[in-house]
Amino acid sequence: MNDFVIATCSTADISLVELKKRSIDFLKFTYILDGEEHLDDMGASVTYKQFYDAMRNGVDTKTTLPNIEYTKDFLRNHLENGKDVILLMLSSGLSGAVASSKIAVEELREEYPQRKIYVVDSLGASSGMGLLTMEMADRRDAGMSIDELYKWTEENKLKVHHWFFTTDLTYFVKGGRVSKVSGWFGTILKICPLLNVDRNGKLIPREKIRGKASVIKQIVKKMEENAINGYNYNGRCYISHSDAYEDATAVSELIEEKFPNLKGKILINDIGTTIGSHTGPSTVALFFLGEEREN
Repeated sequence: MNDFVIATCSTADISLVELKKRSIDFLKFTYILDGEEHLDDMGASVTYKQFYDAMRNGVDTKTTLPNIEYTKDFLRNHLENGKDVILLMLSSGLSGAVASSKIAVEELREEYPQRKIYVVDSLGASSGMGLLTMEMADRRDAGMSIDELYKWTEENKLKVHHWFFTTDLTYFVKGGRVSKVSGWFGTILKICPLLNVDRNGKLIPREKIRGKASVIKQIVKKMEENAINGYNYNGRCYISHSDAYEDATAVSELIEEKFPNLKGKILINDIGTTIGSHTGPSTVALFFLGEEREN
């Protein structure tokens, strides 16, 4: 029986069913919707449809980090039960959650000197973090110790590739990634930015592609170019989306045509309220394993 717990955070964008099935706990971020604070409980209290409809109707959203005391209470729950913990957190290139968690852990190590607590900076986000979490669970279940798993995760986390596109520039303009003028012209010309997460865990715009059909083909091409063993790739493939299920399905169908040896079915997940507060609706993301990400 394992003497440690794998925990991730709500930005991993994996369903509650999948997390429970693999005995993975999760730390909740907080978001503010129309002035009201909510825990990011992966759609349990506010459905993703309700959330993205509100955004489309102009309701303001904000996010906050899990505070240090909440993080300590979350971890303490496992430590009190005699369990060590390895906690996978949203990329430090996107959030201050890693730094905040490390402060909580340092304080807890004084209370529980006999326990092991590791914080991993995933350098990733959304279901890319989710994919890495499931890879970790495989190795835990195969008998890896917490020390071995921490080492493996640090050595392999950059092999998870993250590619995103959006068909709605509104929130890229709002977030400052696209200027208002470029956003206006981009909307008129139906420009769909294609982005990825670099080796520093930052979201980087890579290409401007005209039209939804073209960007769907291009994101699949990125998997063709980067997946381990090319078309013979036999690892996991996850997709997440912010109320863009049809587009996510179109990506999934193309991938299943080109990659016949995937590990199980492609898992299509919702982009949750924390990541979705920044991407807005109409975003699709693709995740798979490849060689270490380059800048």
